[in-house]
Amino acid sequence: MNTSLLKTMIFSAAFLMLAACASVPTAENQTAETDDLEMFVDATLQLAELYGSDRVLAVFDIDNTLLAMEQGLGSDQWYYWQKNLGEQDPCSPDLVSDRFAAQGAAYFASAMRPTQPNAAEQVSRLQRAGLKVIAVTSRGPDYRLQTFRELRRNDISFWESALPPQRGYPYMFIPEGGSRKALYEEGVFLTAGQHKGVMLKALLAKTGTPAPAVITMADDKAENLQAVMETFHGTGTVVHTWRYTREDDNVASLDTQEAAAQWNAVRPALIKIEEVFGPDNFELPPPAVREGCGTAP
Repeated sequence: MNTSLLKTMIFSAAFLMLAACASVPTAENQTAETDDLEMFVDATLQLAELYGSDRVLAVFDIDNTLLAMEQGLGSDQWYYWQKNLGEQDPCSPDLVSDRFAAQGAAYFASAMRPTQPNAAEQVSRLQRAGLKVIAVTSRGPDYRLQTFRELRRNDISFWESALPPQRGYPYMFIPEGGSRKALYEEGVFLTAGQHKGVMLKALLAKTGTPAPAVITMADDKAENLQAVMETFHGTGTVVHTWRYTREDDNVASLDTQEAAAQWNAVRPALIKIEEVFGPDNFELPPPAVREGCGTAP
């Protein structure tokens, strides 16, 4: 056989083998980015074929991953703007007196939209394949009602794919390794801003769930994904993390002046609602003079 032709055949065969291997999920920890949840779901389903659907746990973040606020006020990016503003300029007139309470009120009054039109369908695809699928959010238990309302309104439910017990726990608890109360209900774990890796490990232990062969996770924050990767490193559980980027432009372009104006406009109405109906859904603190500022917010 011609030597040149033989080399060509060997090269082609090697190329095809590499291409085939690239399409098969690996048994190693991996990180990736995507602006489409469908890619995350496709990869997770491939892993389920490789390991078995009962041995793969899929985890979604909520804010800026599955759902996003209709406006800047109350969004994740608004929260971090307020947090940084409080550290850098505690006398700013744009600083709310309690960002947690203000965000809870905004959650109550506002609606959320899916980050992409088929977000709910992507969750359903994993559930139909028989995987355990849950949400792990940095939201705290105080936001329970608003969170479930918006998930339902956007046709997203983790009920059928929840870790047992399916209904979760009818009480708040401090997870092992945590310091604040959390809540697990119908497949949604409200962790109150605690380390997501520690929280996920604690949830598996509390629910008596055997260690998954693979955990896949979609979250818009790299630090949350890294937290899960670090926590499960060396445990025998493979972790594939996907940073979801579709909301990045909205996060970066937060109009802080508009958000401040929206808060000033809606706050009197929220106070009146609380006065008439009580603080069952949110509780705003009274105006207070900040130390060293001399004016009430």
